[in-house]
Order: sequence, then structure tokens, then C-alpha cells
Amino acid sequence: MEPISTALAGIALVKQSVDFIKTHINTVQDIGQIAGQIDNLFTGEKQVQQARNKKAGAAGLGDQFGVDTVAKEMIDAKLAAEKLQEVATMVDMRFGHGTWKGIVAERARRIQEQKEAAAKARREQLKKDQEFMDACKVVAVVGGCILVIAGLFVFMMISVAKAIGT
Repeated sequence: MEPISTALAGIALVKQSVDFIKTHINTVQDIGQIAGQIDNLFTGEKQVQQARNKKAGAAGLGDQFGVDTVAKEMIDAKLAAEKLQEVATMVDMRFGHGTWKGIVAERARRIQEQKEAAAKARREQLKKDQEFMDACKVVAVVGGCILVIAGLFVFMMISVAKAIGT
């Protein structure tokens, strides 16, 4: 997906989520009833940021620094941040001060745990791969030694047979 369409999809997801939350914030009984929309809000904001970062890294100089591109990226990022703050205020007003901060902190903790688990899995896989390579090296060395010993044995047998035959 192109950065511009990703950013558009991200902004659309942010706006859709905020509209849903605004409509239903006063009727929900617990935060779980709007949790999916909060997830969508974070996803949309992330898409805007990713599109902005991808655009900055991949675009040509003329396109990357064009006034239209820079303005759109800045406005999209500001809109997403504004909508996040709007939802934060609504959630805190409905469920009590600090609720949004708790949601953000818990989300950050879970993301960090997931990153750590992925890093641990990569380290374990690298360790297994290294152990496999070490085992292959041992097998190759032992196999080479066996071939050399067998070759020497055959050579000695031939030499002895020639010595006896002369």
C-alpha cells in the first residue's frame, strides 16, 4: 500500500473510531464495550505515523520535501494526536481520571512484552541454529577422520600385500 493511501486509511480509521466512541461513550457499561474502537484508534494513529515515516524514507527529494507532502503529513499527524486527546478526555470523564493513562500504560507494557518475547524467540532460534551448525561441524570432522583412517588402513593393507608379494 502506498504511504498516502495508508495515511488516508489511518485518518479514516481514527475518525471512524472517534465518532463511534463519541456516540456510545455515555451508554457503555464498561470500557470493554468500546475497547475494539480504542484499538482501531491506536491502529489508525500508527498507520498515519508509519505512512509518514515510510514517505520520508522512500520518496524522492522533490516529493519528500514538497510543501503539499509536508503539510499533509503534519496535518494528519496533528489530527490523529488531537483525536487521541479527545478520546482520552472522554474516557477519563466517563470512567474516572487516569483511566486513559492506565489504558495507554497497559498497552505499552503489552507491546513491550510482545517485543521481548519475539526477541527471546529470535535468540533461542539463533542458539538452536548455532547448535545445529556446531553438530554438523562435529559430524563433518568425525566423518573426515574416519575417511582418513580408512584410507590409511587401505593404503597399509595394499602396501603389506605388495611387500608380501615381492
